[in-house]
Formats: sequence, C-alpha cells, structure tokens
Amino acid sequence: MKKLLQSDAFKNFGSSAIAILIGLLIGAVVIFISNSSEALDGLRTLLAGPVEDGTLGIGRVLYYAVPIIMTGLSVGFAFKTGLFNIGTPGQFIIGAFAAVYVGVKWTFLPGSIHWLVAILAAFIAGGLWAVIPGVMKAYLNVNEVISSIMMNYIGMYLVNYSVSLVLFDALRNQSLPVASTAVIPKMGFDKIFTGSPANGGFVIAILFVILIYIVLNKTSFGYEMKACGFNKDASKYAGINEKRNIILSMVIAGALAGVGGGLLYLSGSGKFIEVVDVLPAEGFNGIPVALLGLSNPIGVLFAGLFIAYLNVGGNAMQQFGFIPQIVDIIISCIIYCSALSLMIKVWLSKRRKTKELGTAKKEGE
Repeated sequence: MKKLLQSDAFKNFGSSAIAILIGLLIGAVVIFISNSSEALDGLRTLLAGPVEDGTLGIGRVLYYAVPIIMTGLSVGFAFKTGLFNIGTPGQFIIGAFAAVYVGVKWTFLPGSIHWLVAILAAFIAGGLWAVIPGVMKAYLNVNEVISSIMMNYIGMYLVNYSVSLVLFDALRNQSLPVASTAVIPKMGFDKIFTGSPANGGFVIAILFVILIYIVLNKTSFGYEMKACGFNKDASKYAGINEKRNIILSMVIAGALAGVGGGLLYLSGSGKFIEVVDVLPAEGFNGIPVALLGLSNPIGVLFAGLFIAYLNVGGNAMQQFGFIPQIVDIIISCIIYCSALSLMIKVWLSKRRKTKELGTAKKEGE
C-alpha cells in the first residue's frame, strides 16, 4: 500500500482528482451566485444530466469527446517531447477541410474505403501543416508557440477561401455535405446509444490513444522523442538527431489534430465547415484535456470524456436559465488547479529527494 501511495501514477491521479474537485466546488459557488433559485437543479443537471438521459446522453458524451481526445493527444504528444503545440486549431481545421474535400469530390472511390481515405487525407494535411513550425523550431530556433499561433490564422483564412472556392453551399455559407460513403460507419453505436450522434469515430480515437501510448512508452523512437523533450543538448551529445525529432514531433502532433477535424466533420451529424472568422473551439479544448490528463495518452482519454461530460451537462443547464459559459468557468478552474497541483507535486518530490539524500549522508557518516 505504501508503494502504491508513493507511485507516480497514484500521485498523477490524485493531483488531477483534487483539481477536478476544487474546480467543481468553485463552479458550484458560481452557480449559486448567478442563480440561487435554480442552483440545485442546475448543479444536478451538470453532474448527472448525461446519465439521466440514459444511452442518449452517454452517446452525446462519446460524440463530443472524439475531437477533443484527438486534439488532446496532439498537445500531449508535443508536451512529452518538449514542445507546446498551440497550433491545434489550425491543424484541426486544415485536416477537416482535407477530409471534407475527399468526402465531397472523391466519389469515385469504393464506398468501403471512401471514409478511410478521407481520414487519411486529414491525417496527412494536419501533419503537413505542422511541418512549418517544426522546421522553424528545429533550424531557426523560432518559438513554436508563436509560429503555430500564426499558422492557426493562416489555416483558418485559407480554409475559408478554399471552401468558398470549391466546396461552397452559398445558401448556408458553409461547406457542401459529404457523400454518404464518406460518413464514418456507426459500428453499432446507433443501436447501443439510440438517437445519439455517436459513431465509429470513438473507436478510431481509442485506437490512436493505444497507438500513441505504445509509441511513447514501448519503442526506441518514443524514447528518443521524450529524451529530446527532457534535454535537447544531452540527447544531441548521445547521438540523437534532435532536429529530426523536433520536426517529427510537430508532424505527428499536427496529424493527430487533423484526424480530430476529419472525425468531427465526417460524423454525419450535420456538422459543416462554416465560412466564419473563428478558430474551432475543439482545437483549443485539446490544451486543457492534455493538461488534465498530464499528457499521458490514457489520461487524455479519460480527461476528454470528462470534459465532454461537463459540456453535455452544461448544455442541459440552459433549461434552468444558465448560460453555457458556466461550464467554461468550471473547466478553467479545473485547469488552473491542475497546474497548481502539478507544481505542488514537483515541489513535494524534490523535498522528499532532498530529505532522502540528507538521511543517506547521515547514515554514511
């Protein structure tokens, strides 16, 4: 039991759990202050609304979780390799456009592989969009935060222009609907979660979670990536090509975000690329998911499900007069508490090591 309590996994889980609890408590205070007469019903709906709706509510949670799990994996993978990929919104929308383009235009493909090719296109497009900040970081030492933010807006306006040029539905100011063969199969989710938009995209997200976990923890390639993240100079001294790894890290992160865009817009749930000057929220939501999941792929999966659960419950709160931004406040509090708990965990670990080193010296004397 003592070993379990001192393990890194337990500390990571504990820090995230404490952050969630504090965030929910602060959210409860905000809910009571904003509308005390409906506060109890609103709080109950936030915490139990998706479950009370049965399979329909759970299906909605799975649907909303898919894109933020993928963008969370994108940010988390970059974190693990020492990079901050804040370019997920741009990579997300570029991947979405590639998937929708294939879904609308490439109707000559066999129906059995049309949706797979569209997802592959999203994967490639997202990865290619991340090459530029990766190269700038590796060879020019340009901070990836600055370059990827710039790429976000370039990607947004490029997609707006491209949609209006080749995929435009002028009556609705959005992209054309994809062919039925490009829609991701339900894979039985329509029977389990009747009436919900849940589909096989959740299975694909799970597969990527497993793949990234294996790559990071079970392969020499992942070890090199993480080594560069811990200490680029030491990795270079050990013979690791740090420039190549920086670029590959950004490409893989961009590809994951691109797949997230593809999975959302190929879901067949009436989601279209709108020609508006707004970056997709799913791209930014990947950042809190990665932070809450401590950049661990398994942690990202559960964090994505949790954030999606809060979003579904938060949407249901509107029937009691609460605005959707209440959930954003709660999630923000959770993330701030996550950062604080991580700092406390690091401080306690350093203090414990210092104490153990002092004890060892006394015993040596």
